[in-house]
Amino acid sequence: MSFVYTPPSDPPVILHHDHQVLVVDKQAGLLSVPGRGEDRADCLIARLRLAFPTVLLVHRLDLDTSGVMVFALTPHAQRDLSRQFEERKTKKTYVARVAGRVADKTGSVELPLIVDWPNRPRQKVDHDQGRPARTEWRVDRASDAETRIRLFPITGRSHQLRVHMAEIGHPILGDSLYATGADADHPRLMLHAESLRFRHPESGIQQGFSAPAPF
Repeated sequence: MSFVYTPPSDPPVILHHDHQVLVVDKQAGLLSVPGRGEDRADCLIARLRLAFPTVLLVHRLDLDTSGVMVFALTPHAQRDLSRQFEERKTKKTYVARVAGRVADKTGSVELPLIVDWPNRPRQKVDHDQGRPARTEWRVDRASDAETRIRLFPITGRSHQLRVHMAEIGHPILGDSLYATGADADHPRLMLHAESLRFRHPESGIQQGFSAPAPF
């Protein structure tokens, strides 16, 4: 079945804004930026531009992922925030529901990733040509059927959390790309960017913003 883009109609949830930065809680099912074709023009940054005409992109969340995103409102803020992401000076926490019981309380996954060209947008592990990728995790609670887990990406590769969880045998529930069968059969991808910390581009003060997971 071909994908039909049907983004949620709710207005963006603004968590914070000043003259330099804008922090929002993105809904699942909404593109961060426009996709290819007029049918995918509706996206978070386009909606934000209606109220914040100078808004500029800093980073992205997958279509199916919800949670905290920061945007810049000036070119200076965009350069500064982008540098923080590139130099891994931001701190991100995700909440996920994954298949099965994760036995250990904490752990990490370090597997290099590369785009799976014949099957884009899928990514895959490639120990020869993949880019380094590391995810740390901590279990919140677990049953035999599923585990609620917090994920801390040290790097920021595309689909990193989704691939890493699938590779250790605990795919994120509702993941149409990396989960199969009943694990994929959920109303949404059970992945939410719960919190983000960064240094304000003007004051240099560390700021943190969070939004509770809707699942």
